[in-house]
Amino acid sequence: MKKLEWIGNSYKDLCNFPEDAKDSAGYQLHLLQIGEQPTDWKPMQTIGQGVQEVRIHEDSGAFRVIYVARFEEAVYILHAFQKKTQKTAQSDIELARERFKTMTQRRMK
Repeated sequence: MKKLEWIGNSYKDLCNFPEDAKDSAGYQLHLLQIGEQPTDWKPMQTIGQGVQEVRIHEDSGAFRVIYVARFEEAVYILHAFQKKTQKTAQSDIELARERFKTMTQRRMK
């Protein structure tokens, strides 16, 4: 099973989700750890190569977890946030991009 590597404050951000969204996110991340696909995801190539997002829809709202799962050693969690509008906010995209760079640099060491 792959380990989860949390980049930046992504773990803290996910922990601030409501319970139903946290439970769903945990299940989706477990699927990734065992090599399965999440039930609702899409590629996020605007952030970086191999970046994807899990889409979570609960009574408490819409939530996203942006991650990279293409490496053998781990699933890298770049960002977790509640989605407030139809389009992903530019600030969320830029934060995930910065964390993608951090993850890439960390892997090269």
